[in-house]
Amino acid sequence: MAPMPLASSSSKLCSLLILCLAFLAAVHRSAAGIFDEIELIWGANRTYFFMDGESEALALSLDQSQGSCFRSREKYLYVQIDVEIKLIEGDSAGTVCTIYTISEGPWEIHDEIDLEFLGNVTGEPYTLHTNIFANGVGGREQQFRLWFDPTADYHTYSIVWNPKRILILVDGKAIRDFKNNEDQGVPFPTWQSMRTFGSLWSAEDWATQGGRVKTDWKQAPFVTYYRNYNVTWCRPSPGVAWCGDEPKDSTRFDLDANTLSDLQWVRSNSMIYNYCDDSVRFNATTLPKECTLQ
Repeated sequence: MAPMPLASSSSKLCSLLILCLAFLAAVHRSAAGIFDEIELIWGANRTYFFMDGESEALALSLDQSQGSCFRSREKYLYVQIDVEIKLIEGDSAGTVCTIYTISEGPWEIHDEIDLEFLGNVTGEPYTLHTNIFANGVGGREQQFRLWFDPTADYHTYSIVWNPKRILILVDGKAIRDFKNNEDQGVPFPTWQSMRTFGSLWSAEDWATQGGRVKTDWKQAPFVTYYRNYNVTWCRPSPGVAWCGDEPKDSTRFDLDANTLSDLQWVRSNSMIYNYCDDSVRFNATTLPKECTLQ
């Protein structure tokens, strides 16, 4: 069972220490999990591992001085990444919780797949902000209102990256499809391996209603939970050595009818922003090329 928010910072710290001890006692008898797959890279003094039922879980926290972040120990090229996340309960305005992948080469040509959960005031739905960078070019934002309360329980968020497309899924439902149109001059991540990162940080200057609603730091520390981090390497067609060699005319990574139906449902019921529809930001000559191809 995940730890419940406590009334004071001192009691939260006490709970944190108890959970740390419980995790250290349990990790010796548990199978490999998130503890083995990721490493903490900043804010380690405000994070903790614990056993959430049968699963190893990680809590990231944020106060006015600092947030926290982890990354995968491995780098990947063509994978499906799944992770369960339980977001901040109550007033989370100004906070951003993330799960994303990013390459580690030169920034000007970096690749990145972003899922950012933008905090809210109590009673308002979370916004899931997504973006894709390829060869250093981003600006491909799509935003969605989640159709459930992501703070009440864990939900599974997935990045599917193969040579033909990038899919983003929520609880197995496809919400975004970015197709590989390199042959049409559209950059696509094809050769740079990426690590997974997860973070909790403050962006009160823009995260909630464009920065109009600021963080109530009296509510800190803010806490979000991750568990069941899983990576499945891309599987090519029989007889193909690896996914990067998949023939261009292969139907291996085509979308089935259920996935296409999910994408249409989300577009009609959940999408609140699509860069391809932004007539203020783009005109007929500046509209990104992929917008006319997908």
